[in-house]
Amino acid sequence: MPAMPDLRDAVVVVTGAASGIGFALADAFLGVGARVVMADIEAPALALAEQRLGAPRADRVHAMVTDVADLGAVERLAAATLERFGQVDVVCNNAGISTFTTIDHLTISDWEWVLGVDLWGVIHGVHAFLPIMLEQGTPSRIVNTASVAGLMSGIAFLAPYAVAKVGVVSLSETLRAEMAAAGAPVGVSVVCPGFTDTNVLDCDRNRPAQFGVESRTDGGEAWRTMARAGMDGPTGKQPAELAAMVVDAVRTDRFWVLSHDDVLPIIEQRFAEILAEVPYR
Repeated sequence: MPAMPDLRDAVVVVTGAASGIGFALADAFLGVGARVVMADIEAPALALAEQRLGAPRADRVHAMVTDVADLGAVERLAAATLERFGQVDVVCNNAGISTFTTIDHLTISDWEWVLGVDLWGVIHGVHAFLPIMLEQGTPSRIVNTASVAGLMSGIAFLAPYAVAKVGVVSLSETLRAEMAAAGAPVGVSVVCPGFTDTNVLDCDRNRPAQFGVESRTDGGEAWRTMARAGMDGPTGKQPAELAAMVVDAVRTDRFWVLSHDDVLPIIEQRFAEILAEVPYR
């Protein structure tokens, strides 16, 4: 797969770019000389983010309100990127949300909302931008934000989120294998952050009315409190730290972008349980 050591004038698309890791990604890529298309569903926050990053470099920043759960909206984002900058070199499928309750309290609307953004949003990004990259025939990269949940899998109170993130990891691994088999110049990275200081714990601010209101359990609310403490604690990461890791992965052609080592025992335990059930001869 191609490394992209020089990102000057590269065109980078970032979803979920109004805050958190997405905003940090846009800032980091601008910092190495790229041009950036910022996409987010939250219009006021996106406008403010564009102003913060684009004020001194308006010719290098373009923002577009985008609901990644809507394929048509993502296809319009791809078309607008080509119209503005004429190419696309890196796509960061980063937008993400979650519910915080147990499976028995989830509604179908809860599942549809989270999977629509966290899994279908990534699928839509790949579907809309991969053909452009293949037609260009130049080194490019798709970066999908999953989570340590994509490696740990079963996490109480986060079922739709965990299901989606496992899917994002699988999609990314499959895309990497297919691009390698085809000899295509499209690299892939999957980002699996642990606790990072973002707005994901308050994502219901962007929940569309048609999906109703989450029925959150006391245990789910306690999990949110614990997660907030983890984000603010000594092992919590800042979005800029994650963004720097992603830029380095794009430059050096690395697939896995992992931010925390404190989840290693949990991952090891999960795979040890799987391996223990393999019927060795």
